Amino acid sequence: MGEFIKVEIDFSKCTDVSNVGKWIQVCPVNIFSVENNQPVVVEENEDECTLCMLCIEAFPLGAIRIHKLYGNRKTNR
Repeated sequence: MGEFIKVEIDFSKCTDVSNVGKWIQVCPVNIFSVENNQPVVVEENEDECTLCMLCIEAFPLGAIRIHKLYGNRKTNR
C-alpha cells in the first residue's frame, strides 16, 4: 500500500472485462495490471499516482476510488 495514495477498484462495476486492457493502459505510471482477466492495483506503484484522473475517466462509472492518505479528501466518480 502506498504512503500517500490508496487506489481501490470496485469489481462489481467492472463487468465488461473485454475493456480491461483499455482501462489499465491509460495510467501513465502503471498503477494497474491484469490478473485473471480482472484489473488489479500494483501496490508498489500507487505512490507514483499523479492524480491525472485518466483511470477515473476510462474505467466504468464509480469503479475507481483514489484515497489521498495525506489529507481528508477522497476522489471518485
